[in-house]
Amino acid sequence: MDDVQAALRSVSAVLANAREGTADEQSLLDALATLRVLREHLAAWEPELITAARANATSWTALAPALGVASRQAAERRYLRLQPSSTGETTGEARVNAQRDRRAGDRAVADWARANSSLLRQLAGQISALPDLGPAANRLGAALGDDDPTALVKPLVDTRRHLTAQEHSHLADRLGDIATHTARLRRDAAAQRRDRSGP
Repeated sequence: MDDVQAALRSVSAVLANAREGTADEQSLLDALATLRVLREHLAAWEPELITAARANATSWTALAPALGVASRQAAERRYLRLQPSSTGETTGEARVNAQRDRRAGDRAVADWARANSSLLRQLAGQISALPDLGPAANRLGAALGDDDPTALVKPLVDTRRHLTAQEHSHLADRLGDIATHTARLRRDAAAQRRDRSGP
């Protein structure tokens, strides 16, 4: 932090000289280079601090004024635009849209899972009782204990690759159907969200 304060003082001094018409070329170039470094630091610090605040249960509404924006939606949008992409989006706007698509898909799958809770729990019970599933059975058993049936979808689909024996092929097929159906729900929900929000 001392380095940042020193850099700010240095830039401020050069700026004062520039306003008086006494700054030389090299000091101006050095000040601009220092500003670039400071901007890079600030660009990295802001999303890190927002992430820490969110982990500390700070609401988007509380963050908005600190970020200089007017609404919780604008605060979240700013954060998403600053975040580096883990899925290949190259612009801030693409990251915002990708995150909103994922949320729309998550909601669609959650709605479907709740409407089909008994089917998912029955399948999870059958599969978790099978031998030789290893850690996959533990994850499925833990999800069975969750009140929200949405927690069952991923562990169920993940156990499919372990159902290699011929006598389990019908279970593997059912899990394949669930994987296909939930993927389609996600795609459709994302497309509907984009249609509603426009270009």
